[in-house]
Amino acid sequence: MLHRLRGLVERAYRRHLRREIEDVPAHVAIIQDGNRRYARERGADAPDGHRAGADTTERVLDWCADLGVAELTLYAFSTENFERPDEELEPLFDLLEAKLREFADADRVHDQGVRIRAIGDVDRLPERVRDAVEYAERRTADNDRFTLNVALAYGGRTELLDAARAIAEDVNEGELDPDDVDARVVEDRLYDRPVRDVDLIVRTGGDERTSNFLPWHANGNEAAVYFCAPYWPEFSQVELLRAVRTYQSREESWQRARAERAAALVAAVAEAELAEAQAVARRLRDRFPRLDTSALPGTLADDDETDGEETILEEEMIADGGGTTIDEGTIGDDGSIADERALAGEEASTGEEAIAGDVLDADPELAD
Repeated sequence: MLHRLRGLVERAYRRHLRREIEDVPAHVAIIQDGNRRYARERGADAPDGHRAGADTTERVLDWCADLGVAELTLYAFSTENFERPDEELEPLFDLLEAKLREFADADRVHDQGVRIRAIGDVDRLPERVRDAVEYAERRTADNDRFTLNVALAYGGRTELLDAARAIAEDVNEGELDPDDVDARVVEDRLYDRPVRDVDLIVRTGGDERTSNFLPWHANGNEAAVYFCAPYWPEFSQVELLRAVRTYQSREESWQRARAERAAALVAAVAEAELAEAQAVARRLRDRFPRLDTSALPGTLADDDETDGEETILEEEMIADGGGTTIDEGTIGDDGSIADERALAGEEASTGEEAIAGDVLDADPELAD
């Protein structure tokens, strides 16, 4: 009864998580840790734990395909694994060989359009495993809807060191100019298979470290990371959905940060442009002739009472005989009111070209 209730709660929670997820990572990389501990806690041998982990791998492949993940990379065998005793390595190599061939022939793999590729120093593996790798890659080469990368004999630091050595060799032989070394040059010298940037790294088994897994593609892209306690054979769909939700939350946080930075940039640019526009306006104002309004009716003489305040003429003024209307004015540094609409006759026409020339000479950017 309790087991059934637990199953009902888990299914309800799984549906809840699935509804929350809107943004799915394109590339998920998983460090499958805990197979041996899983077996040891159950009184079984290490190969039994690896076989249980292989069953989880099949389920995770289906879950990722259903979510819409485009690429999945599994850390199946690291370079450090070569240090394990032969009695553990041989059954593990047997399992890798069998599962690669089984996956390559599975109907669901082809129905889902899964392409299998191996990344790592595959030449270090036993011949039977290399043959299985070649078989799986050949059988799925035409599939293009989902990519499954199996990291075999893989070490992140080794990958970067090999790339650095290859670049140094090309430079030394004159085949590459040091100034031409960029990200593309490095990526071209990583392990043979092209891998897109990693969006989400998942590690099972409780350890909170990424073990140099895909350092170029994960650290360079600042991938989201999800650590969980269950061993790899215990990894559930709920844990995968939680991991994807972590990625989504990180992306939402990034989007908010980007929006805030963009708003700050726009404000800074607007402030700079406003200051520049004000400076141009001051230069233009300084080059317009000043209008002497002392002779106009209704203007204040220097000795008129102002109660200590400067007054700008706001009402409409009609100059005698000229009929020129002054609606608005700009106060000059000397207290005069200048307005281009008040400039009439020969003074305005003869001064126009000179004013334009002065402005362009003072600020060449206005000529563009």
